[in-house]
Amino acid sequence: MLWGPDNFLWVTERQGKSIDRINPETGEKHTLITLDNVFIGPQHEGLLGLALAPDFLKPNSKNYVYAAYTYKDGEKELAKIVRFEYDEQAQKLGKETAILDRLPASNDHNAGRLIFGPDEKLYYTIGDMGHNQGKNLYKENEAQRTPTKAEIAKGDFSAYVGSSLRLNADGSIPADNPVINGVKSHLFTYGHRNPQGLVFVGNTLYSSEQGPSSDDEVNILKAGKNYGWPHVAGYQDNQAYEYVNYSTSKVRPKEGMPTDVKGEKETDWHHKDFEAPVKSFYTVSKNYSFSDATCGEMAYICWPTIAPGSVTYYPKEGSLKTWDNSLVVTSLKNGQLYVLPLNADGTNIRGDVKTYFHSNNRYRKAVINPDTKKIYVATDVAGNVMGLDGKVTDQLANPGSILVFEVK
Repeated sequence: MLWGPDNFLWVTERQGKSIDRINPETGEKHTLITLDNVFIGPQHEGLLGLALAPDFLKPNSKNYVYAAYTYKDGEKELAKIVRFEYDEQAQKLGKETAILDRLPASNDHNAGRLIFGPDEKLYYTIGDMGHNQGKNLYKENEAQRTPTKAEIAKGDFSAYVGSSLRLNADGSIPADNPVINGVKSHLFTYGHRNPQGLVFVGNTLYSSEQGPSSDDEVNILKAGKNYGWPHVAGYQDNQAYEYVNYSTSKVRPKEGMPTDVKGEKETDWHHKDFEAPVKSFYTVSKNYSFSDATCGEMAYICWPTIAPGSVTYYPKEGSLKTWDNSLVVTSLKNGQLYVLPLNADGTNIRGDVKTYFHSNNRYRKAVINPDTKKIYVATDVAGNVMGLDGKVTDQLANPGSILVFEVK
């Protein structure tokens, strides 16, 4: 969801396979296109990111709209970034063109956020495919793998897992992209788990990233940097997180976890380009118990994380003075907005985090309108949250909605 230069909300519906244009005053929705070839799954697959060209709706513009989605090629799941042309008179999107195709995709952790930067380059996030956990427990986590020259030459982008990409508007590799392990590719950063949020504050690119059972992160993405996953979650402090590479297990029980693989301390791993987060939700001690009777079988709801769905920026000198010059992070798990104040030049986080608008919802994305008096928040259709009563619930207050909070 984003605010367009036409003063309408532009929205992708993951399961609905549609791109919509919504009047923020009336809530009236107009579907611009429905994409039948999108492959949707229970939670992580479908129509994902959305971005408008920097010259969108300006004189002589081609009015390009960019989106990302997952699809199937036979039994193989993939993702692509596509471009549409917007017909302003007809209010329709058409002429779909793939600008970057056959990107990694999975049943978990696809990320899929798109944003144009002030450099007019397109940035895109890809998760680690959910490997080394859950149904993908014995699949190798490749968030540290980077592409070879041979792979790039033949259009093999399988090494782009766990990364952020930087590309020209036509999908090509920018001449000034970083050289990583001797190769220039679309790769901008790597070593990520599930980075679902992107926002520029000036020239500083912030990302929100979902951690494992602790240590959700806010990162500043810098060209060529390695963010440590799966060797490091949050800060490299040897606290509650250890990397256990289950893909090396020789004993794979039908129930429970394998016991023949040893954990790796975070400080056992070293990399010259490692970049630590600027904020963690939350770091806990190595003796922390991740079982909690409050959440029972839904233990993950009680874990010390917030499941950040997105990050946006509330500008300086806005209508809501206590939010001036702050990042706004949406929580899927706690149904709250987390407001993180920045330093004067917007290049780092300072001060205490404050939370707002707690409800029994999964907050997916927040958008600030141009006069900064309204905050629009998109909610998920379904899922579990920590309710207002401190108990786990799947009874959402406003499923599949856009809420508006107004400064009075």
